[in-house]
Amino acid sequence: MTPAGRTEAAIELLGAILEGQRPADAVANDFFRARRFIGSGDRRAIAERVWRVLRSYRRLGWWLLDQPTPRLLVAASLLLDGWTLDDFTGGRFAPDALAPSEGAVLSRLEGRALDHPSMPETVRLEAPDWIVARISAENLRALLEPATLDLRVNLLKATRDEARAALAAEGVQASPTPLSPWGLRIEGRRQVTNGRAFREGLVEIQDEGSQLVAALVDARPGMRVVDLCAGAGGKTLALSTTMQNRGQLIACDVSAARLHNAVRRFRRAGVHNVERHLLARGDKWIKRHAGQFDRVLVDAPCTGTGTWRRNPDARLRLSVNDMTGLLSKQAGILDQAASLVRKGGRLVYATCSLLAEENEDQVTAFLSRHPDFAQTDGLALSPAQHATDGFFAAVLERNT
Repeated sequence: MTPAGRTEAAIELLGAILEGQRPADAVANDFFRARRFIGSGDRRAIAERVWRVLRSYRRLGWWLLDQPTPRLLVAASLLLDGWTLDDFTGGRFAPDALAPSEGAVLSRLEGRALDHPSMPETVRLEAPDWIVARISAENLRALLEPATLDLRVNLLKATRDEARAALAAEGVQASPTPLSPWGLRIEGRRQVTNGRAFREGLVEIQDEGSQLVAALVDARPGMRVVDLCAGAGGKTLALSTTMQNRGQLIACDVSAARLHNAVRRFRRAGVHNVERHLLARGDKWIKRHAGQFDRVLVDAPCTGTGTWRRNPDARLRLSVNDMTGLLSKQAGILDQAASLVRKGGRLVYATCSLLAEENEDQVTAFLSRHPDFAQTDGLALSPAQHATDGFFAAVLERNT
C-alpha cells in the first residue's frame, strides 16, 4: 500500500471503532479479514496508527476544539509525530483533501507537542472525569503506554528455555518475565500466532498479571477445580498446566460462543482434563454441585480499567453506571461461587480492575455475608509498579 492508502485505511478503521460499541480489536480483526489484500506490514502500520490515536483521544480532541472526527484525529496524530499531511490529496486510495475549516483547526498543532500545560488533568490522563479520583495519576499515566506482549509457556509441552529457543528460531526475541515463572516477554508489536511455537501449543498469549492470578489458585493434580467465568479459556489453560492434566477441571461461562472458541485452544495446548459447561438461565448446575470443588476461580466481569494499555478504546465507553451495574453482578457471582467450595477449599476472586469498589470493597462485603470464609492471601498488580495489566485477586478459604 502507498502511505496515502495506509492513512485512508486508518481513518476508515478508526471510524468503524468509534461508531460502534464492540471492542477495537474485534473491529480491527473483521476490518482486516474483509481486506485480505492488505499485507502484514501494512496491517501493522495501520493498527499502530489507530491505537496511537485511541491512546491520545482526549488530548487530540482538546487540540481539535472538541471536533474529533476520524479524519482530523488521524491527521492530528500524524502532525504531532512530525509527519506532513501530503497524503490528503483526494487521489485514488487517498483521503480527501482537507477542507479550509479542517486546515484551520489543524494549524493549531504546528510545532506543538501532544501534551500542554493548559489541558485539564482528566484530559492529560486520558480518563473519564469520574475515574480520576479513583485511580492514581501514576497508574493512569502508565496506562497510556503500549502494553508489552506477554506469553505463557505451556509446561505440558515445553520448558521456558525450550519455548524461548523455539521463538528465537522464528526471529522473535523473548526474555523471561520478572514475576511469573511461566512467562516470556516480547517488546513491541510482533506477530507470533503464525509461528511454530504458537501453532504447536508451546506458548499462549497471556499477560503476566493474568498468569499470576492463575498461579494463586494453586490448582494441583487430582483436584476438582472450576473456572466459573472462563470466557475463551486463558486461565483455564494455565490451571490445567498446574494440574499437569490430571484431575477434573470445568470451564463455565454464560457465553456459548466463548466456550466454543476455547476448544481450539485446548486442543492446541494438548489439554484433555477440561470439561465445558454453559451456564444458561434457570440452570441448576451450581446447586447440584454445591460443596464439591477444591478450587473455584471467579475471574469476574469488571470495568477492565487495568487493561487500558492494550484496550485504550474501553475508556471511551466506560461510565459510572456501568461500574454500578457490574458491582451487583460481581456480588451475585461470588455468592454462587462460594456454594461450590468444599470445606477447606479455596475461592479466588479476581478482576482486571484498578477500582477499589470492584476489588477490596467487594471482598469486604463478601466476607461480611459469608463468615465461614476468610481471606488468606491475595495480590494487587499495577502497570505503574509491576509493568503488568492491573489485576486484583483475593484468596478466600472456607473453614467450616
